[in-house]
Amino acid sequence: MTMEKKTTDVGDNSIKPKEQFVHSVFESIAGNYDLMNDILSFRRHKAWRKFAMKKMSMKRGDSAVDLCCGTCDWSIALAEASETGCVMGLDFSAGMLEVGRRKVEEYKLQNRISLVQGNAMELPFGDNSYDYATIGFGLRNVPDLVQVLNEMKRVVKPGGMIVCLELSKPMKQPFKGIYYFYFQRVLPLLGKLFAKSYEQYKWLPESLALFPDREQLATIFRETGLKRVESFPLTGGIAALHIGLKEN
Repeated sequence: MTMEKKTTDVGDNSIKPKEQFVHSVFESIAGNYDLMNDILSFRRHKAWRKFAMKKMSMKRGDSAVDLCCGTCDWSIALAEASETGCVMGLDFSAGMLEVGRRKVEEYKLQNRISLVQGNAMELPFGDNSYDYATIGFGLRNVPDLVQVLNEMKRVVKPGGMIVCLELSKPMKQPFKGIYYFYFQRVLPLLGKLFAKSYEQYKWLPESLALFPDREQLATIFRETGLKRVESFPLTGGIAALHIGLKEN
């Protein structure tokens, strides 16, 4: 597996305004991120990740890169599923990575999980390096999701799998109305109450409003050249799993 290691300086002036803002958001909420994930997902994010892992069917020794790895819950699940394979976690927030690093050490997986600070738009890894590329709750935060998907496709081996677990948009009433009320009105108040971060959590529903729905994202997967694309609505459509394969 060839990997050209370099890190992206998230503080330099070349970073786009959206990246700068998203970086500041996650730096400020890193310590409360896991708690807020429970609130944001109605405590369903662990079940969603378990469903994703089942669909991925990792084998012993498989390798993976986990983009926007945050506090490393998915990186740890990948390492446990592969048993002996290497996992690379990448995030542009040093604060999030520090929380994740402590978790990796708690699980005694530091010999198989490596963490690097970098930009999902320009991955510091060689072509055809991994069996899987995953991104969990991060694709809606990047400036150009097509660029990120192309980078994910580049770094997986022929036949490798690209996997995205992300918040989505319920399409059917009355659940759609209830969810949007919760997401736009209640969630920022919970962010203020539990994480002292009203403005940061007010931004989360705004990020989702501009993000493609489940069917639109599946179309984008296909347009990037991924094969056998599948999408799965989760918990009434408030989240979705997308899977595509790199052509052999």
